[in-house]
Amino acid sequence: MEHSYLLRLTWQGNRGAGTNGYRDYGREVLLESDGKPAIDGSADKPFRGDPARWNPEEMLVAALGQCHLLSYLHIAVVNDVVVTAYSDEPVGTMTQEGIGGRFTRVLLRPQVTVASPDMVETARRIHHDAHEACFIAASVNFPVDIEPVVTVAPGSRG
Repeated sequence: MEHSYLLRLTWQGNRGAGTNGYRDYGREVLLESDGKPAIDGSADKPFRGDPARWNPEEMLVAALGQCHLLSYLHIAVVNDVVVTAYSDEPVGTMTQEGIGGRFTRVLLRPQVTVASPDMVETARRIHHDAHEACFIAASVNFPVDIEPVVTVAPGSRG
C-alpha cells in the first residue's frame, strides 16, 4: 500500500531583489496542507533564518518523536499496557560539512506513565517494537536512539 502526502511550500523571503545576493533574501517559508493550520518555517538562525519560526531540522526531530509516540501508543494497546501520560524532549545532532551537513543522531527521551506496576517492564520493552514500526525512523540513515523512563501513575494499585 502506498500513501502520498501533499503540501504547499511558499517562499516569503523576497525582500525586493530576489536572490541577488546571499544576504539579500529572507529564509521565511509558509508550509500549508488543506484543512490544517499553516506552519511558519525558516532556516535555522546560524543559516540566516528566523529563530521564531520552525526550521526543517526541528521538524525532522519532531517527526521522529511524534512517529515513535503514535507507534508506541498503538503497541501499548496491543500489549495491554495502559499509558496515562507520555512526553518527550527529543534532541537531534547535526554535523555541518562545508555548505551542507547531515544528522548524526536523534535521541528520543520518552517519559511514559502507566496505570499499574505490573505494566512497567512491558512498557519499557515495547519501545523497541515502536521504533521498528515507525515509518519515519525507518526512512532515515542515522541512528535514532531511545532512552525511555517508565513510571507508575500515582495512586495506582498493583
